[in-house]
Amino acid sequence: DRQTLVAVLQFLRRSNLRESEEILRREARLLGDDLGAAALSPAGAGLLGAPGGDADAAGGEALLSRVTTAAATAIGGSAATVASSSPGVAAVTAVPPGKVGGGVAVEDQPDVSAVLSAYNQQGDPTLYEEYYSGLKHFIECSLDCHRAELSQLFYPLFVHMYLELVYNQHESEAKSFFERFHGDQECYYQDDLRVLSSLTKKEHMKGNETMLDFRTSKFVLRISRDSYQLLKRHLQEKQNNQIWNIVQEHLYIDIFDGMPRSKQQIDAMVGSLAGEAKREANKAKVFFGLLKEPEFDVPLDDEDEEGENEEGKPKKKKPKKDSGGSKSKKQDPNAPPQNRIPLPELKDSDKLDKVMNMKEAARRVRLGPECLPSICFYTFLNAYQGLTAVDITDDSSMIVGGFADSTVRVWSVTPKKLRSVKTAADLSLIDKESDDVLERIMDEKTASELKILYGHSGPVYGTSFSPDRNYLLSCSEDGTVRLWSLQTFTCLVGYKGHNYPVWDTQFSPYGYYFVSGGHDRVARLWATDHYQPLRIFAGHLADVTCTRFHPNSNYIATGSADRTVRLWDVLNGNCVRIFTGHKGPIHSLAFSPNGRFLATGATDGRVLLWDIGHGLMVGELKGHTDTVYALRFSRDGEILASGSMDNTVRLWDAVKAFEDLETDDFTTATGHINLPENSQDLLLGTYMTKSTPVIHLHFTRRNLLLAAGAYSSQ
Repeated sequence: DRQTLVAVLQFLRRSNLRESEEILRREARLLGDDLGAAALSPAGAGLLGAPGGDADAAGGEALLSRVTTAAATAIGGSAATVASSSPGVAAVTAVPPGKVGGGVAVEDQPDVSAVLSAYNQQGDPTLYEEYYSGLKHFIECSLDCHRAELSQLFYPLFVHMYLELVYNQHESEAKSFFERFHGDQECYYQDDLRVLSSLTKKEHMKGNETMLDFRTSKFVLRISRDSYQLLKRHLQEKQNNQIWNIVQEHLYIDIFDGMPRSKQQIDAMVGSLAGEAKREANKAKVFFGLLKEPEFDVPLDDEDEEGENEEGKPKKKKPKKDSGGSKSKKQDPNAPPQNRIPLPELKDSDKLDKVMNMKEAARRVRLGPECLPSICFYTFLNAYQGLTAVDITDDSSMIVGGFADSTVRVWSVTPKKLRSVKTAADLSLIDKESDDVLERIMDEKTASELKILYGHSGPVYGTSFSPDRNYLLSCSEDGTVRLWSLQTFTCLVGYKGHNYPVWDTQFSPYGYYFVSGGHDRVARLWATDHYQPLRIFAGHLADVTCTRFHPNSNYIATGSADRTVRLWDVLNGNCVRIFTGHKGPIHSLAFSPNGRFLATGATDGRVLLWDIGHGLMVGELKGHTDTVYALRFSRDGEILASGSMDNTVRLWDAVKAFEDLETDDFTTATGHINLPENSQDLLLGTYMTKSTPVIHLHFTRRNLLLAAGAYSSQ
């Protein structure tokens, strides 16, 4: 390739390595004046600067051999660590292919390949369309089994070639390239292409974060070895270096041995901003089991209520025990060690609450295909303030709404009114030893069904009650997360860490810890008594739109506008799972009660089911026609409820969805998943509202389903 040769010669001349230049020129039979004639455009020449001083001839010789090797190995891959030499380049440098990489140290390569790769961006702009259509023709004519896999290349190559043209200021070529090929891309990339089409000048690229990410993070493709060899052979025969360079530089090809995947298998998994997850990303061990419940006896009948003495310890053991207390004696083999992360101690009030919970559980309705839950819908009427978030307490006694007018409103949904604690002066008069001291500290004059909390200076996008119902979190467009007391209905703390809108926040199932995620693309883990975050989870390429704690509180799931879901380890902040497959930003997450599975919902209207232990997609529930904003498993995990902007609540058979999973080693190794063609047999029911998008779902302790949303009049 003459241009490459000229580039190397110019580089040698600039580095004052005259002797090497002469040798190379003799080898390639180029005369001095040819060099000028074949000189590159000034931009190209400018890119060729490289460290080099008055090296002597010996240095020149060394450099020449280094250029030789680099040139030969630049063709072989960084991506899939393949080494091969293209005849085209080997001929230029007159080194027999057999001797490539003779005795050259590997660490010597970067300086020269940096020069060459910087130069590579200067491909002939007029040929880009030809290169791309050549590849397209080749892929479309390849065998069916390879075609589906190789078609994954279209989108990342299209974007990189377009960006390269724009970056090198070939605006008209870029425009015609875009016009000609953007229609061939998969429909789920439409939004990205819209952003791309607005980037027509180099200056535009500077400020555009999405595209910067695209250039800096490698796009991951999972391809079988056979398909990859086919592609490599084609590109080397055609000497289509422009495309090969992009493959090497910007794509990460995760090669697996075995059968190529079908179109349907690939379509299920692709669609995120950075391609699929590398298989390595989902190999770490995850302790998805549940922590052992603390043991205490449960009084069975109402007259045993006073079975606890002052310390909150049970009195003498009762001969008959409730099954609820003894169910979780054995430690779950997949559970994390009990003290893996420090969790708050149980207070007496928490123990009482657990006792209540177990009593309710004894009266819980067993759900299933034959026995669907009743659904009680809370419609926010006349919510002109714009309802943006809802949460319901675990015992279903209070409901909170976050609004676009920056208020947080708390309602009592039981006959019991909301009351504040009395003022300090009044509290000092109370007899602290009396039995009903907790009742006496409440001020009856403040009793009302609704309390409004003022403090945020922007729409409130997320709300979360603490498990003990003493606190409430809210996060807002103003970049803060606020902690409110439900005793005094005042703001206790404003946590400032995000500089941009915070889209979601959630308390840990054990209280004390909470997580927030926002426009700055990171999720943060906080503790209520620290004003700085304890962990920062960074890795998403776009906004973190929703956050959820795993039931054992050791992991946090985050969903993002980059169309991926990540699972983070709270202990060390590492990302232990990356799930790709959604075709739009993710807006809802739900863990199954046993901790083994995760359900995710997005703007594409699909609900995807994931096996956390194996790191695999195990189901796809299709039916919603708009964004899925709410997901919740029933208390025993038999039913998954999903709520959407299409004004429906749908119930799915979770037992059946998870029952006969083929998670053998092969599936896990290759990520080949066979999703059932039809998810309709998992759909147990669809319930329409008149005109109310569903933005929150909650199963009561007895498995009644509560749903919430704001009536929209259009």
